[in-house]
Amino acid sequence: MEGGIPLASATPTLRSAHPALVQLALAVGGFAIGTTEFATMSLVPDMARDLQISEPAAGHVISAYALGVVVGAPLFAVLSARMAQRSVLILLMTLFALANGLSAIAPNYHAMMLFRFCSGLPHGAYFGIAMLLAASLVPVNQRSAAVGRVILGLTVATIVGVPLANGLGQAVGWRWAFVVVSGLALLTAALIASYAPRDKADSNASPLRELGALKNRAVWLTLLTGAVGFGGLFSVYTYLASTLTEVTGASSHALPFVLAVFGVGMTIGNLVVPRFADRALMPTAGFLLLYAALCLAAFPFAAHALWSITLVMFLIGTSAALATVLQTRLMDVAGEGQRLAAALNHSAFNTANALGPWLGGLAITAGYGWTSTGWVGVGLALCGLLVWALSGGVKLRR
Repeated sequence: MEGGIPLASATPTLRSAHPALVQLALAVGGFAIGTTEFATMSLVPDMARDLQISEPAAGHVISAYALGVVVGAPLFAVLSARMAQRSVLILLMTLFALANGLSAIAPNYHAMMLFRFCSGLPHGAYFGIAMLLAASLVPVNQRSAAVGRVILGLTVATIVGVPLANGLGQAVGWRWAFVVVSGLALLTAALIASYAPRDKADSNASPLRELGALKNRAVWLTLLTGAVGFGGLFSVYTYLASTLTEVTGASSHALPFVLAVFGVGMTIGNLVVPRFADRALMPTAGFLLLYAALCLAAFPFAAHALWSITLVMFLIGTSAALATVLQTRLMDVAGEGQRLAAALNHSAFNTANALGPWLGGLAITAGYGWTSTGWVGVGLALCGLLVWALSGGVKLRR
């Protein structure tokens, strides 16, 4: 029992004749989101040239998307409190399709900034509610595995979707990458409409009840664990290209390969780790943070050879399963504010996406070198481990 609410009641099991098809439908949405989120980074030079702006200015569209995620996650979660999960997911994917379609025809820089911000709005709420729905289709002791299968869509996007979108952008123009993402979003909406169970909206739900999750200290500690502990991964990932060329001495052609290996690590982590999390949730989270710290500590030493940096990036990628574990933890502690807490998990990880690169950049600017991002990552992972320990203490006292 957590916060006076039985853990099993946090995600009541829904009946579905095709739970695997529902999880596949939800994963397709994750694939669409992962493709547009990561592929946009590789399309920045083409966008800058077409919109007649500098590359740093074009890079701001990525920040606009991240800001949309942070704003949209709690907003949609609270406003949709009285809507059925199936209906909300269809709505979110429809909005996502529309925003990406508008991105494909953006006439200028300012319009592109607006459309990318709008594209980010459904991101966090979609993943949060999709994971709640996936968990509701299986027994309580299989929730982490179900959540992991939804996230597989995003991890596979880093291996398949991003290279394909980048290749399509180079072959026929960057705008077509957003057209494909828009099409995938519409496909997701159709699949959810076809296979997701017709759940009923909770008549007792309300925005105020969702906001009640914010009164729970365990929720805040779980979110802080992700916002800090996950920052180390982004600290290394953001400056990987420069590290490969400046330290490893590899050509720029090696970057896609190393990024793909990193994506394979993320995929394998989300297939394997949830099996342990379903048996021992909090110990698995603590292990992942310590494991991430060790992998990040190896990064500065591994950076001098291509084979070793590739191996370490694979290992760092497997630690990304922390997102799945913390999502399940929030289901246990959020009480009646399930949607808000689940959506805020993705706001927390976008915070990590800002914190890690910022601190890593400070270390590089201070003259500690490109590999110093690994040590920054170690510090963030250990700080996350400290927050995890405090979170465990709250659980024991209750």
